[in-house]
Amino acid sequence: MGIVASQSLKNVASTYLGFIIGAINTLFLYTKFLSDEYYGMVGVMLSAAHVMMPLMAFGVHNTLVKFYSSFKTRVSLNSFLTLMVLLPMLVIIPVSIIGYVFYDVIGNFLASKNTLIKNYVWHTIVIAVALAYFEVFFAWAKVQMKTVFGNFMKEVFHRVASMVLLFGLYLEVLNVEQFMVGLVCMYLLRMLIMKMYAFSIRLPVITFKKIGNVSSILKYTSLILIAGSVASILLDVDKVMLGKLLVNLNNVAYYNVAVYIATVIVVPQRSMHQILMPLSAKYLNEKDFDALDALYKKSSLNLLIVSGFIFLLIVLNVKQFYFLIDPQYSVGIYVVLLISTAKLYDAMLGSNNAILFNSDYYRVILVLGVVLVVLTLVLNIVFIPRYGINGAAIATFLAIVFYNSAKLFFVYKYFKIQPFTQQSLKVGVLLLACVVLFYFWDFPFTPIVSVILKSTLISVLYLFVVYRFRLSEDITYAMQKLLKK
Repeated sequence: MGIVASQSLKNVASTYLGFIIGAINTLFLYTKFLSDEYYGMVGVMLSAAHVMMPLMAFGVHNTLVKFYSSFKTRVSLNSFLTLMVLLPMLVIIPVSIIGYVFYDVIGNFLASKNTLIKNYVWHTIVIAVALAYFEVFFAWAKVQMKTVFGNFMKEVFHRVASMVLLFGLYLEVLNVEQFMVGLVCMYLLRMLIMKMYAFSIRLPVITFKKIGNVSSILKYTSLILIAGSVASILLDVDKVMLGKLLVNLNNVAYYNVAVYIATVIVVPQRSMHQILMPLSAKYLNEKDFDALDALYKKSSLNLLIVSGFIFLLIVLNVKQFYFLIDPQYSVGIYVVLLISTAKLYDAMLGSNNAILFNSDYYRVILVLGVVLVVLTLVLNIVFIPRYGINGAAIATFLAIVFYNSAKLFFVYKYFKIQPFTQQSLKVGVLLLACVVLFYFWDFPFTPIVSVILKSTLISVLYLFVVYRFRLSEDITYAMQKLLKK
């Protein structure tokens, strides 16, 4: 896993840098510099844009990764890349026209409980377009096995820019409306920088020659745009529906903080995923199923160990975290517990997503995606009015468990491979033992001292067991190198 380990390590570093900056923004600056109502509005706007993004991208960011390595001539490859750059316009242009013509209708529907939402429909559409083309240009770099800069732009750039905007708001250099416009400009600028980097790696040559497998490409991208929407829906539709179903937008702010805390668990997965996608596509195109199986198992075990460690630090310190942030946000504790567990399950599947998205069985994702969309909407409609933000967390948890279990089953059915080993079971026992030992007590000190002491104790125990019993050869080797230094 040389290239995986190398780029994953760099991506983990930049992703955690982004999450640290994002944590400062989400947990402190937004809560102090912006009213709860407008903070909730930012959550609804960005969540809606992320839900729309796969549609705007028309699945091109996945299609580019899947088919790139199958082209062997310069002309056919240039024609394919030209198609990939232009294809999203087939969705963006008509959606923009619909948004312009039916602006009031769309705004009134979304703002049935919160009139503030109506003012930011266009902001949402423009951000969705910027997110879509950012992913296309990032995929352009990925297929050249260059993921580090793109991951930095994806995880760090917009968070630093948001921090600058928030301080501009605090210092009264910007008013609230200018701040909201600044968020839109920030995503557009990030997309343009990614475009320049991608084209510096491989400059596009506009070519309109006929592509031999164009029907397969168009079929794949048409279907995968629905499948690709699934992850975005799981991440963000709950926030959108909270804004739709609950009168108080403060709930979205509380939920947003809780989900952000839990999302830290998937940082290693997100970082490794950038290189797992093109590698899995390469092994599938070359029919190297032994390498695919090895990648599946190693990625699953390593992610379970690393994400499990982060899971423990979050779940076992969650009560103290809320004392540090703001006690009124502590209504989100159960949200953190549920979403954290779901995210850990997601991480432990390793390259599962990369295998299905890049295989000939991608249609399964489409079917599962449609089922999941319906299930997620129904569960949110049922649980949010009854249990508020906890209801949204229950709905998301159940949807993620169903979706991931189904993907696990289909990879085994079609490829006869599964990600778990005896080492996975040992890690699971270790995680459960740590939760039982540490969840129900805290040090009787100030929150920050309690978090530091408890985290240190958990870290020493967990890392000692992982190292002593060599639960992962890759992680043991990395720890040995670190100890030698």
